[in-house]
Amino acid sequence: MASVHPPLSLFLLGDVMPARGIDQILPHPGDPRLYEDYVHDARDYVALAERRCGPIEHPVDFAYVWGDALAELQQRQPQVRLINLETAVTRHGRPEPKGINYRMTPENFPLLRAAGINCCVLANNHVLDWGETGLRDTLDTLTARGMPNAGAGLDRTQAEAPAVLPLAGGGRLLVFAFGLPDSGIPLWWAAGPHQAGVARLDDLSPRSLAHVASLVRTARQSGDRVLVSLHWGDNWGFAIPDEQRAFAHGLIEQAGVDLVHGHSSHHIKGLEVHRERLILYGCGDRINDYEGIEGHPAFRGDLGLLYFVRLHDDGRLQALEMVPTILQRLRINRADGVDRRWLFDTLTRECANFGCGIHIQTDGAFALTWPRSGGP
Repeated sequence: MASVHPPLSLFLLGDVMPARGIDQILPHPGDPRLYEDYVHDARDYVALAERRCGPIEHPVDFAYVWGDALAELQQRQPQVRLINLETAVTRHGRPEPKGINYRMTPENFPLLRAAGINCCVLANNHVLDWGETGLRDTLDTLTARGMPNAGAGLDRTQAEAPAVLPLAGGGRLLVFAFGLPDSGIPLWWAAGPHQAGVARLDDLSPRSLAHVASLVRTARQSGDRVLVSLHWGDNWGFAIPDEQRAFAHGLIEQAGVDLVHGHSSHHIKGLEVHRERLILYGCGDRINDYEGIEGHPAFRGDLGLLYFVRLHDDGRLQALEMVPTILQRLRINRADGVDRRWLFDTLTRECANFGCGIHIQTDGAFALTWPRSGGP
């Protein structure tokens, strides 16, 4: 039988944090003052990166930070380009008393357009770093610039509503986003009936699963494909908790979700294909200013992947290719040699836990293999 709609191609990243040092090297840097215990000026994070890998002539243009990712995007031309935007986009507000407060100036929004990003998820533990004022500025900026987003809003209904992306060739992609307490999202950040905030799930219980499933059923139309993005878990550690796996399986089995997009860990984690649907448990960071910060060397947070996904018209996984990268001089660079080998070995080890395999293609990218359950 012929497909109702053509396959869907997506570019997915985990945490994108264009704040602090990143914001300072862009054309319109904001106030560099920080309210951290040890660093009080965002420009110090630029200096740390320069000390590690060499000078950064700034201001840079908006394409700079994306580096080698732009060539991959140009070659592959994914229809959907989705990130977890883990910062407030504001010049205003008061810093939340949490130690780390991220913000990018609204004038630096073209950073996202430079990579053709066309959807941002916001249910994370930094979008409210500058309070409700900062969140409102973020939502206003994204709306004014026509950027679909999900996971935060002026009330719970808006925060839990999906971003609806019409697709070339027909059909839609629905993008839902939720955050969990174990990623650092406090209870008082949760959106309420008359309270701005994020779409926060209390836990990964059957009750939470039923709530998400109800939202999906209400919004879904015939021909839609559905992605659920989850900010969950600790920053460090390869283990996948049993409750995360059960929840992801439940999203596929009970809610009809086609792709689970997980993030919060500062490094890559394993992935799984369940009933021909892709589960990314932790996509890691891909843009941040952590270069030069010591700690957790076993997890290689400087290394990461660009995820290129293709879905059949019915939501089944058709292919997953992953491009190995390294962050140097506050930009994404293609990883080679021992760095690419570390990513390959780590991903191979973690994916084997779920019956998946990895092989290296002739272009150096990684491709996923998994047990097929039938069909083309």
